Amino acid sequence: MLPPHSSDPAPNPTWASYMTNSPTVIVMIGLPARGKTYMSKKLTRYLNWIGVPTKVFNLGVYRREAVRAYKSYDFFRHDNEEAMKIRKQCALVALQDVKAYLTGEGGQIAVFDATNTTRERRDLIQAFVKENSFKVFFVESVCDDPEVIAANILEVKVSSPDYPERHRERVMDDFLKRIECYKVTYQPLDPDDYDKDLSFIKVMNVGRRFLVNRVQDYIQSKIVYYLMNIDVHSHSIYLCRHGESNHNVEGRIGGDAELSPRGKQFAHALRDFIEEHKLSDLKVWTSQLRRTIQTAEELGVPYEQWKILNEIDAGVCEEMTYEMIQNSFPEEFALRDQDKYHYRYPGGESYQDLVQRLEPVIMELERQGNVLVICHQAVMRCLLAYFLDKSAEDLPYMKCPLHTVLKLTPVAYGCKVEMFYLNVEAVNTHRDRPLVSRPESSCIKVHSASSN
Repeated sequence: MLPPHSSDPAPNPTWASYMTNSPTVIVMIGLPARGKTYMSKKLTRYLNWIGVPTKVFNLGVYRREAVRAYKSYDFFRHDNEEAMKIRKQCALVALQDVKAYLTGEGGQIAVFDATNTTRERRDLIQAFVKENSFKVFFVESVCDDPEVIAANILEVKVSSPDYPERHRERVMDDFLKRIECYKVTYQPLDPDDYDKDLSFIKVMNVGRRFLVNRVQDYIQSKIVYYLMNIDVHSHSIYLCRHGESNHNVEGRIGGDAELSPRGKQFAHALRDFIEEHKLSDLKVWTSQLRRTIQTAEELGVPYEQWKILNEIDAGVCEEMTYEMIQNSFPEEFALRDQDKYHYRYPGGESYQDLVQRLEPVIMELERQGNVLVICHQAVMRCLLAYFLDKSAEDLPYMKCPLHTVLKLTPVAYGCKVEMFYLNVEAVNTHRDRPLVSRPESSCIKVHSASSN
């Protein structure tokens, strides 16, 4: 007898199921060059990764649509009446798009990324939220460290569409004057009086201190937890799978096999890679399965085992080949092809389950310095999907070949990826996305099963 059918509801609900019927608008607050867009994009990437549909609405994009040619900081003066009308109209248009996303497009959270530095603007947003029965959570970024502000301007604003010429000194001068325009009317959140009843978090000096006020629900607590864990320090994350295992050679999935001879060669090559790149301060994490531990043992450095880094649990299909699965469980074999992300092996896990299991790893990777994670194919896909902002549909088909190291370096609004193949041959365990038959195209048929 098979365990409960894989299409049955998951015993562990997704984070999205904790959401109430009221969508949430996250409202960013702060002077320019305070990291609002950085936080907006990271938070959106995280929420989508854990299964909460989220989208950023950046007011700068709307403003550039309305005013095609940016001239100077004068546009942001509070006494520039024509510009103020344009800016307010842009905010209203953006809010209507927020409404459409949350009420008609399946969105759960909208991030309203703008300065929102006046009470008048925040009151307008609150009236909009109340009218549409949304929840609202404010995120204010406060920074008075001139080095951080200057670094942010140089890293991000110099390449902004507002400054196509990208002359560094002129950009810096204009942008600093733009900030001064906002300072004239800036009204920070007041937790002791005017804003005491609002739900918000103040992030001060890039996470050195926080002030949290009236968190309303579970998802807001998740937002607070995430924002308190992200760190802007410079670091790199190295991801690789274990060396080739005997099960890899035999085409079997799961299990706790040992390394093949070529897998041991890779472990030696990985040690050389670490020495060559002078990664002396590198932390090394493995799963609790032998193939990752044996890979780490060859490095000659301390390492930490994480049970939650273990490979996806294939349940009754553990240690079987795909041919065996197709012969023994043909219906399960076909079901996995149809929705690989949500499909749960009988008695095992789905990719969706795996993402939830790996959330603590993501939080630690955000906080740590340089880390090497020696893991497994499905696990590596989930971690990569977070950093590279991949959809649930694409996640299970990301290519993570054996004997290859990926170096991820966070940059302004994304992640730089470098791939290092360590010149040790291995079997190819990747299986391409199957062409699943669809009602509108009866000639397309299932060609292959999806892999771990």
